[in-house]
Amino acid sequence: MKSNSSSPSPPGSDKNESSGDSGEKTEGVTLITGDPKKAIIKLSGPLIVAMILMSAYNLVDAIWVSGLGGNALAAVGFVTPLFMILVGLSNGIGAGATSAISRCIGARNQEGVNNTAMHTLVITIIISLILTVLLEIFLNPVLSVLGAGETIGLAVSYGQVTFAGTILMLFTGAAYGILRSEGDTKRTMYAMIISAVVNMVLDPILIYLVGWGVAGAAWATVISQALVTVVILYWFLKKKDTYVDLSWKYFKPDLKVTKSILGVGLPASAEFMVMSAVTAILNIILVQVAGTDAVAVYSAGWRGVMMAIIPMAAVGTAVVTVSGVAYGARKYKNLRIAHSYSIKVGLAVAAITGVLTFIFAPYIAQIFAYSPETAYLAPTIAAFLQVMCVFYLFVPPGIMSSSIFQGVGKGITSLILTVLRQLLFVAIFAYLLAINFNLGQQGVWWGIVAGDIAGGIVAYIWARLYISRIQRQV
Repeated sequence: MKSNSSSPSPPGSDKNESSGDSGEKTEGVTLITGDPKKAIIKLSGPLIVAMILMSAYNLVDAIWVSGLGGNALAAVGFVTPLFMILVGLSNGIGAGATSAISRCIGARNQEGVNNTAMHTLVITIIISLILTVLLEIFLNPVLSVLGAGETIGLAVSYGQVTFAGTILMLFTGAAYGILRSEGDTKRTMYAMIISAVVNMVLDPILIYLVGWGVAGAAWATVISQALVTVVILYWFLKKKDTYVDLSWKYFKPDLKVTKSILGVGLPASAEFMVMSAVTAILNIILVQVAGTDAVAVYSAGWRGVMMAIIPMAAVGTAVVTVSGVAYGARKYKNLRIAHSYSIKVGLAVAAITGVLTFIFAPYIAQIFAYSPETAYLAPTIAAFLQVMCVFYLFVPPGIMSSSIFQGVGKGITSLILTVLRQLLFVAIFAYLLAINFNLGQQGVWWGIVAGDIAGGIVAYIWARLYISRIQRQV
């Protein structure tokens, strides 16, 4: 079998393989180096549970905040684009670590595994420090540009606390990525469960009992992340039963390793920044056509949408690991298997989720509009959720295709697909339907659906062509 000269090798794969086989295989590593279908299902299960709980805490957070009134809910919505940048960086660094380390595992390079993990931590610390300073200094003017208006005081109060915990958010994301790379999604699940439960317990206490209002919700998030950070450090530094060994003795500064991580991590982070920018654009359009209430509806309803697509996102996350290992081992047939199988699983989930969401939309909407101050938003939130049922069906091809490209180290391709879907399709369709066709906020909703359909089709075709090309070169 000859290697594909047009594709980058896993970091450190030029070293003698025997030097990297000294590590003892864990259950997770055995799983991800075996049947890709089995690996996708087994990795996805814990991720689904963990991500549902994390979204549940987001829902609970929104529910408690909505009790403070529409302005508080809208304030969180205006901070969301900036918050998504942090989420994007956290997930992006994690994806970069997952891709780079899993490719080393596929190439049986233990030295590369440990060195790549240490590079991930160094990168995380540097980025966290820079971002914390920038966000705290420029928060107020940025929120003004985003149109926070009369809600800016609440938005600043929420954002200052949230962004003070930047290093905690980025570290946990990086650590989750390292654990996923070795097939240890169970431990990722445990950590995320701890974070979600602590957050949900602290929310009502800090928001209402202590009287911190919307800032209390932010403090609950930061405290829960700090606790999880301590747990993760215990696993890696004290218990030491992971396949990856985190120690400075393995850290050897290497530009190739850094590029391997950032080659996926930065584009993956940029994808969230693109989505953040589109969220900001949609908020501006919504304010223009329907006022700040439309932002509150979108902000609340989108939380429900994100929960609904969690199973599909979990499958996609598993695909990054499985495709990374397959690529590192030069088993390109497994890339096609992982792509096709994950889309089938995703479509089945999307169909079920869509039907359930359509039926229960009025009841879901009441969760976000339970207080007298927000009750009038419930019918509109329900209408938004029912429109999004069509959106679900076209999510799997896009997610799974992007995950394949991230797994093999082609982060730029995944980013291009996101730019096409979000900026070229979603933003433009939303603008045309909402303003040019005078459909108001419903035009924005259907613009999201139309953009997702177009983006999913493009992503699927691109991924199939790429997989076919590298298979022909073997």
